[in-house]
Amino acid sequence: MTKSLLYAGLFTLALASCQSKVGEEKQLPILGPREPKVTMVDGKPQVDTIYHSIPDFKFIDQDSQQVTQETVAGKIYVADFFFTSCPSICPKMKSQMLRVYEKYKDNPKVILLSHSIDPTHDTVAVLKEYAERLGVDSKKWHFLTGDKDTILGMAQNHYMTSALEDKEAPGGFAHSGAFLLVDEKRHVRGHYDGTMAPDVDRLMQDIDLLLQEKKK
Repeated sequence: MTKSLLYAGLFTLALASCQSKVGEEKQLPILGPREPKVTMVDGKPQVDTIYHSIPDFKFIDQDSQQVTQETVAGKIYVADFFFTSCPSICPKMKSQMLRVYEKYKDNPKVILLSHSIDPTHDTVAVLKEYAERLGVDSKKWHFLTGDKDTILGMAQNHYMTSALEDKEAPGGFAHSGAFLLVDEKRHVRGHYDGTMAPDVDRLMQDIDLLLQEKKK
């Protein structure tokens, strides 16, 4: 079984387990592996759950600014993986992410991180031109470049989505069109098909849920 299929199964199970009951408020799942942590309290073992979270990171955006975990501290963010010369699904992803951008561009609690999986081509200058063509605010939507292996590893191992070099794939890279919703604790709370408008509608509904969750 491939990693992508395994993760898809995990997402389905997680979503099914967190379906709200009649009369109860919907709560988004925390996706990914989890492990128990046992601590002693008053001489008795107490079991807590350690949830999967995005580790510390360091990339450079289209303004040559360093983007790290501090950039997203206390914020909700949507991440994806793309490359500017992508001839297949990236144009669809771009148009759908623009919808998210337009809805939340004035909300300081939501930002977007688009990671290039082809950093050799996608230099700061290339990403700057790409962002300018879209007409987006670089403080709201960061287009990121950095070490290729680090970016691909982040996609596969931490965001739980596929991104890899593939000479047979259009543009030389194979990747999913996933949009990943991450909360202020860096937990992955949703996985959406960024090429499909209905899924992106669901993403925006879930962002609104997390914004309400932050107020509590």
